[in-house]
Amino acid sequence: MKKKINYAEIMKETGILTVAVAIIAAAVYFFLVPSHASVSSISGLGIVLSNFIPLPLSVITMILNVVLLLIGFATCGKEFGVKTVYTSVMLPVFLGLFEMLFPNFGSMTDSQELDVLCYILVVSVGLSILFNRNASSGGLDIVAKIMNKYLHMELGRAMSLSGMCVALSAALVYDKKTVVLSILGTYFNGIILDHFIFDNNIKRRVCIITKKEEELRQFITRDLHSGATIYEATGAYHFEKHNEIITIVDKSEYQKLMKFINELDPKAFITVYNVSSMKYQPKTGAF
Repeated sequence: MKKKINYAEIMKETGILTVAVAIIAAAVYFFLVPSHASVSSISGLGIVLSNFIPLPLSVITMILNVVLLLIGFATCGKEFGVKTVYTSVMLPVFLGLFEMLFPNFGSMTDSQELDVLCYILVVSVGLSILFNRNASSGGLDIVAKIMNKYLHMELGRAMSLSGMCVALSAALVYDKKTVVLSILGTYFNGIILDHFIFDNNIKRRVCIITKKEEELRQFITRDLHSGATIYEATGAYHFEKHNEIITIVDKSEYQKLMKFINELDPKAFITVYNVSSMKYQPKTGAF
């Protein structure tokens, strides 16, 4: 049976990818370029090469992306390749657009250090969106994705390692301060990128002991459409037996759950743990 194409979903996905790439391009043009730093990106390498090659940054970025794009398409699968083809093309397009609209753009902060910091914060938002949609902006993101897939390395760490070579390339053109900023920027870019990705995937394991057990169980299964496990627990002081309900929820579900418990039983005993990953078999047709 031929699978029906969901055009609405494709348009939504394309819109999300476009916004993410626009964020990355803005970070590069408005913060990275004025700083002259070479921070963990193919655009950073392009900034260095633009001192030797008489081509606009957008053209150099496109050429470098094509080479790595072919490698990423072969190693990371069709879906990753197709999405990254789009983002790899759109990144130089946005850079070219900014070059036309804001020629000879100077620093917004008048500080090289602040430019690098702003770049790290802004670009990490765009990159985290792409990685969580199984895509990348091309270039070194492809290298990081390959290292993540085959070496099981965290994306932030992979970005840092692959970006160090680019950061060191600043020594070919710029002074020692710029080289140091490039290296530090690459390192902190990886840390912040991991923070954004981890926070998007994090879940909470909530353990509750309450006298309103049945009401809570129904809320979890019927309203949150989540599962739960019930254990028998014994108090250490009076050896009283209680049932402990344990459920794993995401951020929005956690807020709804805590609000419900506070209204249902303000004296309920609750412990919460962070969960970074889960492996389970989803139920089908349960609701």
